[in-house]
Amino acid sequence: MFRMLFLALSIILLTDTGERALTIPLIRMCNLCSNFDGNKCLDGMKKCWKFNMLWFNRTCTTENFYFYDILTGAHIFRYSKLSCKPCASGMFQVYHDLMRETFCCTDRSYCNDGINRLEMSSLYFEDRKVQRELND
Repeated sequence: MFRMLFLALSIILLTDTGERALTIPLIRMCNLCSNFDGNKCLDGMKKCWKFNMLWFNRTCTTENFYFYDILTGAHIFRYSKLSCKPCASGMFQVYHDLMRETFCCTDRSYCNDGINRLEMSSLYFEDRKVQRELND
């Protein structure tokens, strides 16, 4: 009985999800990094996964941290954290000089790539992605 159940689960999870198959992706993959500087992960990029079935727990999370600069009077981007933990979007002041902005994405796997910041233009990063894909 256990073998049949294991066989059925492995067929469902390992089925090709290309154009030929009519499967629903059951697993969402996310990037995992504790110190992302906006361009690369300083600790080494890892992967994490979660089941893509529940509507409240299928998000990939990007937490952007901003430090307050006294001279300019503005919050300046410092680093990001990429994770698989459940997400609640918004901004939160952690300390008097540290602001955290949380961004949630649910549209595809690996959608938390760290480039979703409000003060950055997405065109620059899209061009960088295309250039990186062409170089690889």
